[in-house]
Amino acid sequence: MTALIDHPRPLLDVHRSVLGRPWRDRCAEAGPQAAAVTIAQSHGLPEVLARVLAGRGVAPGEVPGFLEPRLRDLMPDPSILVDMEAAADRLAHAVLRREKVAIFGDYDVDGAASAALLAGTLRDLGVPFRLHIPDRITEGYGPNGEAIRMLAGEGASLLVTVDCGTAGHGPLAEAARLGLDVLVLDHHGAPETLPPARAVVNPNRLDDLSGLGHLCAAGVVFLTLVALKRRLRRDGVEVPDLMAGLDLVALATVADVVPLLGLNRAFVRQGLAVMRGRGRRGLAALLDAAGLAEPPQAWHLGFLVGPRINAGGRIGDATLGARLLLCEDPIEAAGIAAQLDQLNRERQAIEAAAVAEAEALAALRLERDPDQPVIVAGSPDWHPGVVGLIAARLKERFGRPAFAFALREDGTATGSGRSIIGADLGRAVRRAVEAGLAAKGGGHAMAAGVTLAAVDLDRFRDGLSQELAAAVGDARAAQALLVDGVLSAGGVQPDLVAAVERAGPFGQGAPEPVFALARHRIADARIVGTGHVKAQLRGRDGVTVGAIAFRAAEGPLGQLLLRSIGRDIHAAGTLSRDRWRGGERVQLRLCDAAETV
Repeated sequence: MTALIDHPRPLLDVHRSVLGRPWRDRCAEAGPQAAAVTIAQSHGLPEVLARVLAGRGVAPGEVPGFLEPRLRDLMPDPSILVDMEAAADRLAHAVLRREKVAIFGDYDVDGAASAALLAGTLRDLGVPFRLHIPDRITEGYGPNGEAIRMLAGEGASLLVTVDCGTAGHGPLAEAARLGLDVLVLDHHGAPETLPPARAVVNPNRLDDLSGLGHLCAAGVVFLTLVALKRRLRRDGVEVPDLMAGLDLVALATVADVVPLLGLNRAFVRQGLAVMRGRGRRGLAALLDAAGLAEPPQAWHLGFLVGPRINAGGRIGDATLGARLLLCEDPIEAAGIAAQLDQLNRERQAIEAAAVAEAEALAALRLERDPDQPVIVAGSPDWHPGVVGLIAARLKERFGRPAFAFALREDGTATGSGRSIIGADLGRAVRRAVEAGLAAKGGGHAMAAGVTLAAVDLDRFRDGLSQELAAAVGDARAAQALLVDGVLSAGGVQPDLVAAVERAGPFGQGAPEPVFALARHRIADARIVGTGHVKAQLRGRDGVTVGAIAFRAAEGPLGQLLLRSIGRDIHAAGTLSRDRWRGGERVQLRLCDAAETV
């Protein structure tokens, strides 16, 4: 394993990369360089791993718990969440009396996983339930009166909303009028006034002091089931093993892009172990449909599994994801997984055309106003199911919060936004609703959704820009690529990747380690797939390593690679192991590059 080298800032003298960022040493940014040495010596760890840990602020005494996050050590008493005891009591009452429970979920991965987690436990307990996932286009986000009347008419006496409901005042008032008891299990930002319900369990409600605001909805549901299990034991009722549901919590935690800190790290680490056992028929079928031949890692959940489950809610049948996660028949599971895989292919084609148009619109607007803090774009030709993906691509390319809207024939616009670290998009949208700039909306710091009149699109953009200007300016000024170390191609080996992976799982709030290859020659570069650029980088020792820049062919990173064959560059990216035909090699997933001076 090649030793890592310390460099003064900016790293490798990269003041401005091809993507406009300075490069800095993450370990030096986090604190004294001696911290990595102390970690390595105290715990007998490789230097590369010690630097990764020190760069993430892990103190020497915290290393064992960080490397092996255990649920039993990090699991809080669920009752620290406001209304948890009331929710557990009402659910226990439903279990003991075999009431019919209506579960109303969201149409994304977190909603599907949350709904399947609760429904699966009720099924194991012999409790009848009815699962409803709203149609994105005809019903929109969150509970609605028509669906609630339908569920009440089918005999439900308890309504549980998961991953939604915190802002559902009108529909939940309708539920109460119809005689339904309501429990809300959610994690989205909460207004000051909560909807009428027996319990609103949400770590992000203003009066909740649990410190668990980083949980996704599936994490909240899991804690609720722990409280339910404890409550039912008083009546002699045994609840099946809840640990088997951690695969769903892990999937939702990664796919919903919540911070992988504390309890969430344990959820994902132990949930991946459950998933690798392939006990859940639906997930096993979806992994097969995605062509994943290796044990799933955290990034697979975000890039392979999550998009396929989301595809049903985006452009197809919104119930497919939850049905798959609940499915116990392998043949049926394979059929649903194949449907979702096909829908995902169709979604990719729809998305590609819309993204190209959106990027062109955004580029024109930024030519006129380069300092515009927020990008807002809309089109009547964009499918409502892909506007979130369009926003994500705009955010990635232009480095600022972005909203994409589908403009509908009835004069409304439904949009989805994605943000950068440091700019709270959910709060900005809630304030826009309060100011009358949008009909409804909400979300969390990194993602939000909104509905408004199409004629108010410019007013919404102006209000959002004013609200976020300072935060976006600060965030963009501070943007730098933080690099965990400098390697040579010869040092990029499977044992190095294995050492780095011990610091995982990686994701939001726990960035995947980035390594730089200094002055490596581009031996080859070509476009592959749908706009990816594949390259071979050769070090001065003659060793080459494969690299790929995803969706980069038309951007500055891909263009630099393609025009620099035979020349040296500084390259930066994350490391992944590629298993192929029984062998194993390491590939660099490029995230930036710089010309050498």
